[in-house]
Amino acid sequence: MNFFDQVGKMAIGSRLRFLTEQITADAEQIYVLFGVALQPKWFPVFYVLTQHESAAITEIAKEIGHSHVSVSKIVREMIKKGLIKEQKDNADGRKTVVSLTPEGREVATRLQDQLRDVDTAIEELQSQTQHDLWRAIGEWEYLLGQKSLLRRVQEQKKLRESSGVQIVDYKPEYNAAFRALNEEWISTYFKMEAADYKALDDPEGYILAKGGHILVALLDGKPMGVCALIKMDDPDYQYELAKMAVSPEARGKNLGWLLGSAIANKARELGARAIYLESNTILKPAISLYEKLGFRKVGGRPTPYERANIQMELVL
Repeated sequence: MNFFDQVGKMAIGSRLRFLTEQITADAEQIYVLFGVALQPKWFPVFYVLTQHESAAITEIAKEIGHSHVSVSKIVREMIKKGLIKEQKDNADGRKTVVSLTPEGREVATRLQDQLRDVDTAIEELQSQTQHDLWRAIGEWEYLLGQKSLLRRVQEQKKLRESSGVQIVDYKPEYNAAFRALNEEWISTYFKMEAADYKALDDPEGYILAKGGHILVALLDGKPMGVCALIKMDDPDYQYELAKMAVSPEARGKNLGWLLGSAIANKARELGARAIYLESNTILKPAISLYEKLGFRKVGGRPTPYERANIQMELVL
């Protein structure tokens, strides 16, 4: 069985590299066939210079989508071969530009027949295929520009790992986990305050008995994340999202997103118009999570926490 058929799409990089190497090897022979003293990797830079009287390396790099370092290296190689030259820009003496030498312009003339024959050969090849490879490459480039393959794999990894997560209502048996998970992160970055002790010492009385809710994230049956929805006596907000904590062992497994989404849904079920929260900007991952959930910064309000320096709301 063909290796790529057996391995499948996970080997797409290897397969594209193999195809590129095959085409590049043919391209080297095609240049020899037409007596054109170019290397395939030089072509983008050389072609740009055939369209301009002169150009700066930065301009060439931008036009062909290569790095400045890559273009600089190609320019150095082509200068050694006598195909291009460096000179000061007539309009700006501080700027260096490159242009074709007489030898380079002669190569450009000889290149015309080669380009025509290559274009015809590719059109013939494409006419024998069921799919338009050129358009497909453009589509892939656009989509990967919107979201990289790495980002897409990271999202799939989170989805797979979070499939083992359950979000459940608080039970007395989760009391120790609720306290430990919160005390861990608070003590890592700040210090425990009076308002923390009120909620963590008696979650049933301070949160649940007053109309609030606590959700627990179980990973393989073990409580690894918690979040509370605290009833507020406020004309603008009915509930506050608070005491969200995820075990360091479970970071990167989407527990924060799942807990935050579940808390927001719980608030909607209760008829809330908006949720309020307080945090600190030093907690960048937490702030990023809140923003992804839809929270937006609001004006400062009185707070019982010394550590709070940002207030946010989620309009439901």
